[in-house]
Amino acid sequence: MLDTAAEEKADRRPAMLICVYEDADPVWPLEAAGTASARIRSLGPNDPDTLAGLISSELGDEACRAVLLVGRARKSDRFHIQLRAENRSLSGGHKLAVTGPAVARATAPASEMVRALGEAGFPADATSDSEDDAGSYLLYRVLTALPDNADAVSVGLLRTPAGLEPDAARRGVEAAAMAIARHLSLLPRTRLS
Repeated sequence: MLDTAAEEKADRRPAMLICVYEDADPVWPLEAAGTASARIRSLGPNDPDTLAGLISSELGDEACRAVLLVGRARKSDRFHIQLRAENRSLSGGHKLAVTGPAVARATAPASEMVRALGEAGFPADATSDSEDDAGSYLLYRVLTALPDNADAVSVGLLRTPAGLEPDAARRGVEAAAMAIARHLSLLPRTRLS
């Protein structure tokens, strides 16, 4: 006899938002099918303020437990995981938030991401060096918009090497996303109703 009740159970995998924020980034469109431990939602290039609003609305869904921002590295020829973002406006001329923290630290498992990229054959590093671009701006905006609680969303910024072929860059993004997904736990049944 078939267990029909088991077939009707809701998908308890957490959702991960992967946001490719630059128009010229050949990684987009990103066709992420999901992993065994996370459902993937992708978000494409747009105005940084619009993207920040879209990401915030996605984070309003309690099932969304991770955000991976993806852009191009301008200062590195390898995959680069940015560990922090400074409080600066998109133009860089002044602070973004007068009362905000000077620095916001990424919450994604950077060492696991570096390890996963290395195992996939891609040189990678994790550093506090930032770039004055939409990626740093979005990272700061998303991190400072997160609520203060123990169940923090995993947020990271991955920069792909500029000279890398799009398919190889996509494989690197998938490897980093898988590393994040392995650290996410199933959603509690109360979040599914």
